[in-house]
Amino acid sequence: MIGDLAQNSSPTFRLQADVLDHLKAACLANRDIASFSVLGMTDNERPLCAITLGSGERTVSLIAGSHADEPVGPETLRLFVHRVLRERKKLKSLLEAFTFVVVPHVNPDGESRNRPWMREWPDPTAYLRDVVREPPGEDIEFGYPDLRRENEMVGRLLQKHAPISLHMSLHGMGFAEGGMLLIDPNWGYRTQQLQSGFAKVLDDVGLGVHDHNRRGEKGFFYLGPGFTTTPSGVGMRNYFRALGDDDTAALFRDSSMEYVRSLGGDPLSLVTEIPLFTLAGSASHEPGTPTTYLEFREALPAIRKRVARHKPIDDALARFFVQPVPIKDAVTVHMKTIELGLSCVASAN
Repeated sequence: MIGDLAQNSSPTFRLQADVLDHLKAACLANRDIASFSVLGMTDNERPLCAITLGSGERTVSLIAGSHADEPVGPETLRLFVHRVLRERKKLKSLLEAFTFVVVPHVNPDGESRNRPWMREWPDPTAYLRDVVREPPGEDIEFGYPDLRRENEMVGRLLQKHAPISLHMSLHGMGFAEGGMLLIDPNWGYRTQQLQSGFAKVLDDVGLGVHDHNRRGEKGFFYLGPGFTTTPSGVGMRNYFRALGDDDTAALFRDSSMEYVRSLGGDPLSLVTEIPLFTLAGSASHEPGTPTTYLEFREALPAIRKRVARHKPIDDALARFFVQPVPIKDAVTVHMKTIELGLSCVASAN
């Protein structure tokens, strides 16, 4: 199955420029079931690329890199394309049932800005020193249909292939006590098997769940330990308006999940949230309250100041038992979640 194809994933993070020619060549070598296209150029003249796989009636859209400081998703989708093509005979029935529309990185400009710490992975000091994340108003995930050039290009692609049965936007977290899966609120009651499967995948790689009940903040509604609903542009706008910050609220458009639903049908949207670094959580914390994570978040500004002053932070990292998540494990979770999502939509129809 797809989830088993992650086994020999890259030991480090790569840039789009490192893999683009290989992706294109793989598609050309399998042109009967794959196509490679350049949707257009980014502001910094990098190609925004898409790949289609298969010929099935149901469309699956897979995107990654909306937040450019989350490189596991793009690495996963690049491996996904290669491995599916390599194992095309084994996956023949899947490729006949679904058409996969894949944008491995929707933000290659942002990826390039994060290259300094990616080059030094898994050094947490380098990450804290060099990580770059787009602020509201530049956030691609909450920019549909037309906040940025990238949103317009990806939006046209999604519209072309609508309606969509399964949409996945692969994300990550810098630090967390485990992994999370965000699920379309229209599907929450139909995903019990998917949720059980995701929890098992996390357990299999030794991650566990990040249990955080945000009580509806920014549109995150709690479904259970490790699960919330997908956030929405509406939720983001309402959150900042409630704080009296109309200027920030105006910077949020719709998420890719909302946009896909607006195109018709009843798509299952999933957002993976897999950390780059884990924190050792307390086994006795209250349900929905990630105590160690919240304490780390309070300490983080002071830790960042020490990094900026070139002061060691080993004691702070030891206090919270900060450990990098192996890329292989993170990719495995993403891959198996794609498989779980496919099974969910297949059984619902």
